[in-house]
Amino acid sequence: MSCHSLLGSYSAKMLPGPLLLICLPVALSALQFPVYRMQEYSLRGHSHGCRNALVQAESRTLEAELLTRHCIIMRLADFSTDRWYQALSQSAGALLILVPETLSGAPQGQQQGFLEGEMEMLRNDTWVPIYFAVEQEELLSVYEESKSVSQVLSSSSALQVMLGLVMGNGFQMVTGETQSQPISNSAIVTMEGQLRGRGEPEELPTVVIVAHYDSAGAAPWLAFGADSNGSGVAVLLEIMRLFHRLYRDPLSQPRYNLLFSLTGAGKFSYYGSKRWIEEHLDHLESSPLHENVAFVLCLDTLANGDTLHIHASRPPQEGTAQWDFIRDLESVIKLPQFQGVDVSLIHKKINLGEDILAWEHEQFSLRRIPAFTVSHLSSHQLGLKSSILDTRSQVDTEKLRRNTHVLLEALARFLYKEPMKAIPEDFLIFQGEMEVDGSRLTATLDWLVAQPRAAQLLGEKHPLLITMETLFRRYLRDTKRHVFRPDESDPEFVFYDQLKQTMTSHRVKPPVFDLFMAFLIAGYLALTHQAVQSFGPLYRYACLVARQKRK
Repeated sequence: MSCHSLLGSYSAKMLPGPLLLICLPVALSALQFPVYRMQEYSLRGHSHGCRNALVQAESRTLEAELLTRHCIIMRLADFSTDRWYQALSQSAGALLILVPETLSGAPQGQQQGFLEGEMEMLRNDTWVPIYFAVEQEELLSVYEESKSVSQVLSSSSALQVMLGLVMGNGFQMVTGETQSQPISNSAIVTMEGQLRGRGEPEELPTVVIVAHYDSAGAAPWLAFGADSNGSGVAVLLEIMRLFHRLYRDPLSQPRYNLLFSLTGAGKFSYYGSKRWIEEHLDHLESSPLHENVAFVLCLDTLANGDTLHIHASRPPQEGTAQWDFIRDLESVIKLPQFQGVDVSLIHKKINLGEDILAWEHEQFSLRRIPAFTVSHLSSHQLGLKSSILDTRSQVDTEKLRRNTHVLLEALARFLYKEPMKAIPEDFLIFQGEMEVDGSRLTATLDWLVAQPRAAQLLGEKHPLLITMETLFRRYLRDTKRHVFRPDESDPEFVFYDQLKQTMTSHRVKPPVFDLFMAFLIAGYLALTHQAVQSFGPLYRYACLVARQKRK
């Protein structure tokens, strides 16, 4: 063997260093996915929700001990109020909550835990960017890998932690570089129309039927509001359709006007109702709300439950129109067709210390207009009233149809009080050709929940509002469309943008990996330098060995 052969063998042993550098894993292609930012708005000067839209942080899960300046990824099953505060208390860089594609598939316990946490989130404001994303295979893979790294980093073994830092992969979560800004020229649309009773309309008492059409939840783009208040809108439209058939015939017109209103920004202290009332009472010389209002019936969350709760700010006095309607409602539920339905009267004073009123009727009560809300919810504090979990799968369309029928029969008994005295008590007006159309109610609800209806997303020319206005003009007279905007100098509310973004997940190595590679490269260079320095003696030794072998 020649000395050149020996040196070639030695050089081959030096190859693993460069090969190690060449074979280092490179970052995989970035994963992009849509994310939906948490609510951000101010109401009466008080900020609510998430006040930051920028994310640039490495991913971790709750298994990590140190959450500071990291983007914490959690699934719906992981979420709770305690864990929410844990992330905030450690100054997390961001929060990404993964929700199932079908929320109804989550166990009841998980849903309840999220509802409680969601309510807490909406009560407060934070500078931590909070986003929601719908689970998908690639995103769950990011979550699982981040969870593995977090578990290793929380290990009690220093060696395991070091190996995890060196060998593990992380993900850099990044959103766009645009910070959220107030939405200029926000508009809230409220519609009204009426059915005129028999006689001079100005002299007749008026029954007002109201429902707010917007939805709310932790993330506006995920707020579909099936029960609250898709059900209320569906009931109002069905009442409007059926009473239109009665009012168009002079022989069946009662001596009451019916005034219908679909109001906007119901989830923001019923701002659409507030401005609509002000428009009628403060700016119009002649208005149905100026004259003889029998009562205002507000419809909210009616697609579940077996009890119709009547929420009122003051107990109705005997002999008033409110009292009579409640008595009619109680008589209707005694009929065999409505067995199992109950009626409950709940009296709650208006809390002016809260930013958001509890129920829509409170806006009318503040102006001394008799009003109440009918709902299957016993309290406004129940989470489904403003939750992203309020989806189509959560409602019972049969109970929606039944509750609609109960309200129709009670309303008819009130409006046709004198004629009804000559009719058997168990007679139903809404049957046969006049019966409640369950398929129409279902179709209306499906149409409403086909898109999120958060107030921030509904511009004044939104197709949903245009369709509602078309229905009003088909069935009602004196239809009006009111567009209300906040005062520019002292706005009562401010909405913010950047509610839907694209987040990018880059696979990265942790910073300590760079330090490890620096030591590795330095060692390799030192070894190479030493080899070069020793090349002369090594060459002479190799030649000596070669000569001895030839001898």
